[in-house]
Amino acid sequence: MNESTSQEEPKPTQENGKEDNEKKQDSTEVKELHENSQNVQDVSVTDTSNNVVEEATDEIKSQEINLEGQPKISPGLIKDSKLSRNVVVRKPAKVVFALDKSELKSKLEQPWKKNLFERVDARAQAMQQKIIDKDNLKKELEKKAEKKIPEDNLAKEWFNTENMTLNTHAYLLDKLLPTLVPGVENMLTQVEKKKLLTEADIPTKFDPINHLGEYLMRNNPGYIKDRGMSGYQRVMKEVTEELKIYVPNTSGNRVSKMKESVNQRRERRESINKVKEKVANTQKQALQEQFDEWILDPRGMIPMVVIQNVLHEFFQNRDFDLESHCKQLDITDSTEPRLGKMEFAEYISSHVADFKNEMFEKLLKHLCHCADEFREVIKTDMQRQMFAELFLHCDSGKVGFLDRQRTLALLEMFYDQSSQMLRSLLRNPRQWPFIEFEEIDLPEFWGDMDNQKHIYEDFDKVALEVNTSLAEKRASKTQGKLLQNPEDQQKHDEQRISTPPPDPPKQQGGTAAEQRQYRISTEEQDREPTAEQELSSKLVTEQGTRTELTPEQAPSGELVIEQEQHGRSTTEQGSHRESITEQGLAECGSQEKSIEELYEWSEEGPHGETNSKEQQDMKSSSPSIIHSILSKSTKPGESTISEYVEITLQEGRSWEQANEEEVPTSSRKVCLSETAKKEVLKDKSCEPKSPKIEGKSWSGEFFTCNWKMNAKFEDEKQANIIYGNSKFKDLHSIIRNIQSYKEIKGRSAFSRVSLNLLQFVQLLETFVGEDVPLSVSEALTSFFKKGYVETKEEKLNALEQIRQNAFRALRGILLEALFQKWDSDSSGFLDLKEVDELLYTYKDGMEKESMKKAKLHIQFPKPHSDHEVRLSSKQFQKYIELVVSELRGNEDQVLESVVEFLMNALQRSHVDNLRNSARRKWLHQIQCAAQTSGVSLEPVYTETFRALTQDADTHGNKKISAHISLLEENLLLPDRGNVLLRNVACTLDDAPWVLNKVLYRDMKGISFTVMDEGEPIHVPQVQYHGNIFFWNDSRPKNDYNGSFLALPLQDAYMRIFGVLAVDTLRDPHDINIFLPHEIRFYQGVSNVFSTAYHFVHSREHILHVVITGIGWLYNITSSITSITTYFIEPSPDQDSDYVLRNMMVTGQLGLTEIHKNPPTIFRKSCIFRDFLFKCTDSSEVVLASVCGETHLVIPLRERTGEALGVLDFNIGRTRMLLYQEYKDLQKMMKVIQAACYEILGELSGEIKKKYILEIERVGEVQRAGIIFFRIMLQELQESLQLLKSMDFVSLLLYDHNPIAETTSQDKSLELKANVNLVHDILKAVILFFHPELEFSSDFGNWDKYIFYVNRYLVENICVFDPTAKHVKVNLQLIDEHIK
Repeated sequence: MNESTSQEEPKPTQENGKEDNEKKQDSTEVKELHENSQNVQDVSVTDTSNNVVEEATDEIKSQEINLEGQPKISPGLIKDSKLSRNVVVRKPAKVVFALDKSELKSKLEQPWKKNLFERVDARAQAMQQKIIDKDNLKKELEKKAEKKIPEDNLAKEWFNTENMTLNTHAYLLDKLLPTLVPGVENMLTQVEKKKLLTEADIPTKFDPINHLGEYLMRNNPGYIKDRGMSGYQRVMKEVTEELKIYVPNTSGNRVSKMKESVNQRRERRESINKVKEKVANTQKQALQEQFDEWILDPRGMIPMVVIQNVLHEFFQNRDFDLESHCKQLDITDSTEPRLGKMEFAEYISSHVADFKNEMFEKLLKHLCHCADEFREVIKTDMQRQMFAELFLHCDSGKVGFLDRQRTLALLEMFYDQSSQMLRSLLRNPRQWPFIEFEEIDLPEFWGDMDNQKHIYEDFDKVALEVNTSLAEKRASKTQGKLLQNPEDQQKHDEQRISTPPPDPPKQQGGTAAEQRQYRISTEEQDREPTAEQELSSKLVTEQGTRTELTPEQAPSGELVIEQEQHGRSTTEQGSHRESITEQGLAECGSQEKSIEELYEWSEEGPHGETNSKEQQDMKSSSPSIIHSILSKSTKPGESTISEYVEITLQEGRSWEQANEEEVPTSSRKVCLSETAKKEVLKDKSCEPKSPKIEGKSWSGEFFTCNWKMNAKFEDEKQANIIYGNSKFKDLHSIIRNIQSYKEIKGRSAFSRVSLNLLQFVQLLETFVGEDVPLSVSEALTSFFKKGYVETKEEKLNALEQIRQNAFRALRGILLEALFQKWDSDSSGFLDLKEVDELLYTYKDGMEKESMKKAKLHIQFPKPHSDHEVRLSSKQFQKYIELVVSELRGNEDQVLESVVEFLMNALQRSHVDNLRNSARRKWLHQIQCAAQTSGVSLEPVYTETFRALTQDADTHGNKKISAHISLLEENLLLPDRGNVLLRNVACTLDDAPWVLNKVLYRDMKGISFTVMDEGEPIHVPQVQYHGNIFFWNDSRPKNDYNGSFLALPLQDAYMRIFGVLAVDTLRDPHDINIFLPHEIRFYQGVSNVFSTAYHFVHSREHILHVVITGIGWLYNITSSITSITTYFIEPSPDQDSDYVLRNMMVTGQLGLTEIHKNPPTIFRKSCIFRDFLFKCTDSSEVVLASVCGETHLVIPLRERTGEALGVLDFNIGRTRMLLYQEYKDLQKMMKVIQAACYEILGELSGEIKKKYILEIERVGEVQRAGIIFFRIMLQELQESLQLLKSMDFVSLLLYDHNPIAETTSQDKSLELKANVNLVHDILKAVILFFHPELEFSSDFGNWDKYIFYVNRYLVENICVFDPTAKHVKVNLQLIDEHIK
């Protein structure tokens, strides 16, 4: 080591010398560009730097010689130094990773070397400064000489840039003429002095040529370094330097070009910066003007998190490709940071500084759109706060929940007493999602075709009428274009007058195909805006005189008013928006005139005339009048609620017109054309928006966010109570770990009996919807306050229920903490014998007999081979609960006494507690990996092996190898056994020999023995065991030294599905057997891995069921734009509750995209799309409208009632699906939810797995896809069993119509079509059980099939298995009858 160190020491010095040399060479090169005489100085500098390096090297050598002369270190010190180095090498992470690299390097450097470098550096700097001073002095002397000798501008005539003679000209000026011209001048001076020109005949010895030659030789610039220069020579030198620039392929020419290029780039950069600065200022000005569009808090500011959400949503748009910007955006968790006008502009500009004008215009439009959305968010938040206060008012006993059925009954009463206009806005509380699928009778659920049971009243009727009218108008317009001459047009008009249009159907028509024929796409509506507006006004007039239909219901089918309703949200854009438009930046359109006309009808009389007196009376009506109306005693037949709501609605509309406020509805925005913009800019609706929402100011707080952050659940409350109880001090740390390891926080469990705060608020919000003003919510609140009354008995029952819930939560926390303290090795089970021995000592054995009685009420698991009965955590808790129930005394006090006794009786050392805590943490990481894996087993395998290796390294001082083998059916080589074990995962070092290898029964090994016996097997020394199979053949046989442990992997039914194997063959120690506490911990790892494995597979099976259901729904429904499936996962942040993972998306064509790495959705980034988290928080269905698109969000619930995921149905710009499609959606969700319950119950062991169809036995993955259709088949079979004999008679006599002759032709055709449909369906069903009828002569005769329609047909259907192998039918023929 010393030699390697001494060899490496001179390197820094040499590098320093090289750096000094490079620095000085760079400085001389720069000076060479300005002065021609710098070559000599360059040489001196280089020589100086070389001398510096040589001197430094000599000094280093002398220092090394001095060091060699010092006395040697004693061997004892060397041993100590080696020992210290060994200690550091053993745990390098604690030493190296804690230090900075620069600090570590400085500590390793020796002091003499540092001093040497400082001296060399100071000397080099001094020499460099000396050279610089010399150059400066020379320049000063030249300047003084220039002042004394004037310039001779005659030399400028030498400047000539002619290309032909440029090189020669430059060469002569540089090399010859500076000496030749003074020589010629000197020669001419001598000639003039000797008067040779005047006296030509006088002989002389003066030879001008020789004189000139002598002068040139005496003044050779190669020998004379410093000679004076005349003014002519100085100008000639300047001309030469200037002329060299134009000589190609020279250093001067290249340097000049470089300088010119640099100057051009600098100028270009400066111009670009000026333009950017101007654009940035313009953008900031536009942003400042756009800031006025937002609704602000009392301080005139807006929360930063809102703007961050706006930018996040814009950056997430795939059309813009701005993912890099999205990564740089860090969304805050708090609503406290606020932005003023200047901060608003600066913050957005910092994130969009590189945007072009087009992109910035899109951003401005997005900001305008989000400003309107934010107004709706604030309005919804006010509404939710109102409902939350109502919940607290109704919850007089402070029990934390209200009665669900009473709440629904009040909603039904309010709905019935409301006016027709208001009912068209509200949602029917008697229909799903207010009532659950189980509350609907099966015949009604699967066979009811009454479209009046839609969630919106008369939805299908209005939709079909509007579409039919629009289709006729469009057809007439097209026909008018085809008619060329006036005669054809006149004939066509006469024909239209003589032939009345057909009446629109009153009901749905039975099939989705009939409904879809009335649908008109959005593109077609965009092509005919004028016709739509005319039809809209016509529809409004008709509905205003007949049924008082609201303008919000008119677009209910997407239908005519869809685009107008979509365009109304970008209303009243104000003078600030106008200035932005003038600057060429983005602007959003304002409200179209047709929309204004559409909403003016609410203030008109029945004949379209405005009653100003009534309006004034309505505007002047005060809340006191409203309360006086409500205070009157009403009967179900009276219309007090109706009158009140009419007043509040008209008040809301008149207030909106007075304040130019946008119509409260779901946000649907469009940008207008340029012509429409010019027209709207002149309208009064473009005035600035009101800073209030329906006359109410925003307080600046987000009630929903604060409410969610401050919400505490029952287990957290009980845990805090335990922390304050000193009796359970030993369990406090364990309980804190349990609370921190809690899987997912913040979800409410669904209950058919009660509603908590979250669920109550969500239920009322779903009932009210998004289109009604806050006055309606106030009316509903007042109605509830008077109508929700609980009896004294109900209050006492509620208090008793809340006490039981609190006791249940307290009991679960205490018993779970006690179990973990008892199970110090984290094995996951306790020995029943050990538990009994300790329990029987309670109160000195006086309660022994009572405790034995508890065993009569519980079924313990089967004992193992050593007669050990193992209790899991749930079984232990149930056993202790039964023991407590058998003991005398108050149940709460008895439980605390028993837990305190067991806690004090269990004495664990501090080392055991630390080891238990570490192992619990590693086991929790395995569970967390399963929950956050995105339906992937790779993270589970990784965390499992990490837990094994960390425990072996920390608590066993071993190096282990491990692999996991899963059981598979042997299809390729059945003669080697029916099943095989495949190695699906292993530690990294063993991958080349172990991964994907197969173990058969006829091979060596103990894995199949472990599977058959269901017990772990430990082989202490594998070299002496004759039945061990070694995967690594390259290992020498004498190197087979180590232990081997094989553990079974069991599911909830104790069925073995694989083996976890651990060995110590790579451990260098001679003694490396597994200790008992290690074996028990590995058993705990196998149990946790089994749970995590089945958790991932349960989610995978649920995805299969959802994909199957979506495929079924898309075959019969065409109005759904997309379906997105989300799963809930624990949040990676400790402060957050949970996140959503986007597992897959199904497009409009039915193609499903499953994400390999599912995107994560955080709550903090969903202020404008919080409907997903509203659904998961409350486990209730949510209807929301975002960006003009309607979303129907439905939760997937666990067996406990909490949401495990959601399905987001995007139905586009329609208000709601038509009834039949809405019903089909309900059918799909009911079957999917039932399949989820079954899958989760089977994997948890709560229900026994059942195989109904023969195809379900093929495999688990295939069964997950079949279970959807099997449950649907069971639902239909159960519905058929409810049929009575009269139902069969009515079915057979369906074609008998006694008044068929008096009916119209259209009615008779419709009846005939329905009869044929019934006959075809019955024929198809009969062919399943009597396929021989296909070949009979009376195949098409209905009278032949009548004899098969009886009670035996229902019995056959209810036991029929269409997947059985013996079933052979003509599916093509049956399909023809059904379709």
